Amino acid sequence: MTDIDDYHEQLQRDAHFLCSDQRMDTELMDRLVLQLNRIYPQILSDKEAHGFRKLSVPTKVRLAELLKHLHRKGEEACHEFYRGLHIHAEDVYSSLPTRVIQKETSDAKWSNTMAIHQERHVLNDRGPMFFLSCFSFAVGIAMLYYYGEGETLRSTSPFLHCSAARFSKGAKDILRLAGEKKKTVRC
Repeated sequence: MTDIDDYHEQLQRDAHFLCSDQRMDTELMDRLVLQLNRIYPQILSDKEAHGFRKLSVPTKVRLAELLKHLHRKGEEACHEFYRGLHIHAEDVYSSLPTRVIQKETSDAKWSNTMAIHQERHVLNDRGPMFFLSCFSFAVGIAMLYYYGEGETLRSTSPFLHCSAARFSKGAKDILRLAGEKKKTVRC
């Protein structure tokens, strides 16, 4: 079954489950009928909605009649019934036979693609904090170097020269050059 599978067929497959499920009580039935009547009067008119809300008729009978009525109305009516069911009773909606089959097939596809995606991202296993700390450090050094060139922040050149003592040889050379551009300062 695919996502394109029409709601008309799904309603036929799910009808027995819906009529036998205890969670499809009078209150839920009324909410579904009211939603279909108020939001989509072309699907369920006032007269039809009143007939489906009669408490003298058992809920299972009214539900079976509603499902037959929606099936006769067509694809859009079936789709709106499923939308209403999803809104008002997500637990019932997710346990429908057609939804369970779709979930199982999509989970199988998801697990296959998930394994592929995990293999692609193994190279970076240190996490986002490591990246942010390295990036922040690089930005800080770049800002010190950039603003060290101007007349307003002359105090950065001693910092650059003194801080080079704690870095690797390549970083020391870069920082020393930046500090020596202004003037040589002893630490």
